[in-house]
Amino acid sequence: MDNLPAPPRTVAESALTLTQFMQPEHSNSLGNVHGGVILKLCDECGGIVASRHARRPAVTVTVDSVTFHQPVLLGRLLLVHGRITWVGRTSVEVELRVEAENLLTGERTHTNSAYFVYVALDEARRPTPVPALALQDNDEQRRFAEGRRRQEARLARQGR
Repeated sequence: MDNLPAPPRTVAESALTLTQFMQPEHSNSLGNVHGGVILKLCDECGGIVASRHARRPAVTVTVDSVTFHQPVLLGRLLLVHGRITWVGRTSVEVELRVEAENLLTGERTHTNSAYFVYVALDEARRPTPVPALALQDNDEQRRFAEGRRRQEARLARQGR
């Protein structure tokens, strides 16, 4: 394969909802789902979303932020919704929204929000260009602009 990016892709083309039922082996010392389990699932979902967009392997560059809004109880179905919010030359930002569903009532609780950044890799495991993002509506345009501001802040923190 060459290192030229594919045509622009939409947010919907790479979006994913990853689900997993939370069992006792996922619990922490308080009996809730361990934060590390949630982070692992976020990283898996985000990595799949990034690879789908790039059609290349994608690796985690940074976890921009993770907010724990509510604890996740055992016996809940965890849903990790991932979607691209911003793309650069070789990197993509993925927004992750985590919900816990009570299977008996159908009630869903928003438990976590996060932004992870991934870089696409070529066959030599070097950063490679990714497709542009074809923004479909005002919400996607707003999210892209917010993602650009987060990327600028990340670069500023690194002194670049």
